[in-house]
Amino acid sequence: MRLRHGPLLTALCLGAAFPLLWYAAWQGSQGDDLDMYQSQFLELRQRLLYAEKESEKRSHELSSALDEIKRVVAKRMNLTTNHTEDMKWTMLNLTGKLPVHLTNMYYYLPHLREYKDAIFPNVIFGQQRTGVSLVMGIPTVKREKQHYLMNTLHSLLYTLSEEQKNDCVIIVFVAEVNAEYVNSVAESVKTSFPREIQSGVLEVISPPPSYYPDLSNLKKTFGDSEDRVRWRTKQNLDYSFLMLYAQPKGTFYLQLEDDIIAKPDYIQSIKNFAAKQSQEWMILEFSQLGFIGKLFKSEDLPLIVEFFLMFYKDKPIDWLIDHLLWVKLCHPEKDAIHCEKEKAKLRIRAKPSLFQHVGIYSSLAGKIQNLKDKDFGKNVLHKAHNNPPAKVYTSLRIYQQYTLEKIYNGKDYFWALAPVAGDYISFTFLNPLKVEKYFFRSGNMEHPGDKLFNTTVEVLPADEMLRKELVDNGSKFNYPATKDGYLKIGAFENGVAEGSINQSIGKIQAIRLSINSDSPVWAILSEVLIETSEN
Repeated sequence: MRLRHGPLLTALCLGAAFPLLWYAAWQGSQGDDLDMYQSQFLELRQRLLYAEKESEKRSHELSSALDEIKRVVAKRMNLTTNHTEDMKWTMLNLTGKLPVHLTNMYYYLPHLREYKDAIFPNVIFGQQRTGVSLVMGIPTVKREKQHYLMNTLHSLLYTLSEEQKNDCVIIVFVAEVNAEYVNSVAESVKTSFPREIQSGVLEVISPPPSYYPDLSNLKKTFGDSEDRVRWRTKQNLDYSFLMLYAQPKGTFYLQLEDDIIAKPDYIQSIKNFAAKQSQEWMILEFSQLGFIGKLFKSEDLPLIVEFFLMFYKDKPIDWLIDHLLWVKLCHPEKDAIHCEKEKAKLRIRAKPSLFQHVGIYSSLAGKIQNLKDKDFGKNVLHKAHNNPPAKVYTSLRIYQQYTLEKIYNGKDYFWALAPVAGDYISFTFLNPLKVEKYFFRSGNMEHPGDKLFNTTVEVLPADEMLRKELVDNGSKFNYPATKDGYLKIGAFENGVAEGSINQSIGKIQAIRLSINSDSPVWAILSEVLIETSEN
């Protein structure tokens, strides 16, 4: 603060000094004394004037310093305001960039505050599909021995109709931070399921390395080893990340694992079971094992994840979900039987199970787990149809008792060793028929990868004159013709071939499946349907 009263202070001091000097002069008898006092008075005045100047100088310096401080503080406040606004904008646009809800992640995982993008997934493949009925989440990690992910995806996509594919999303969460491994998994998925990646039914994501906190000094509990505690803790974080990413995408969220198989038409079964629930529910269980086949309402996921994050270091995921139900429903003064009855109101079990655990080698190194869901029942490995009488032939090497006759007659599936270019499967009718539609499915629930690749569907017209014309002049039906008089009317896509037959071709003598390139896998036919006007 500047001193504004310097002159007034000088006047007051002089006014007080003058009577003293006058009194001293009146008392003194010698002139020298008066001269001495006058000299002291002048010296005092000079000192006061100097003090006033120094005070003004210091006041100016202090004022300048204060102005500088105000400027710096204002600048920092402005920067902080802008940073806060940027953070708010980031939060508000989070679902615009990537649909992850934060809840209180920064509180339970404080290390995230140090990293700008720690909560943003790396979306490797995906079309950011939203607005679907069902979102399925599959976390997968690197295993020491056998990998099951591709078979799991084959099983889930195996029997889905186009309508069902358009109303769901399957998210593969590669819960690893090694970029080389993550990319290798993503490329394998893309290679095996290019159409599903392109259409958006399949997404592949991974976490940023900064998402995970330090897991090296976790407290050991329940007699678990340090490795097991670290494994289950990371697993809790993986589930939480995946759930929050999936939450805004659809109405329901289905938790799965990477080593399961699904029953045919599992999606419709889930929808039917959910639709008939007359009471409020929190979890619908379609498997009795662990965290497999658990259906949640997407709107409940933020609450569930927040509970997981509160105790992610303490207990496994399936225990935590049970504790959440206890907190919501159980009376502390009543017994365990009453508590279980109350929890059963929000956690409802469906039977038979729709998902079966097939993995033997756990993601926890060295752990073997032969867990099977007894309520799953037997796998349906083929589908029978009433096909017209025919003789069947194949150049493929048949495996054990799985003959071509059995699948054609609906008794079992057909299984053969890896096909090579030029191999074929044919069905020659005892009498020429007007064939309207055909349907062939390769692979099955237990071996979904044993499909037919680069295989065409061909028909042999019964009219010999027509066949000769096809050989001599080519096709007039907009179908390519082979040198032996067959018409190429279709091909296998993702293990399935289906279609209608142009009735102007007339009656059909035979249908042939021609394999055009060597296959790296064995081949299964699990469904054969030949629909005629007679059947």
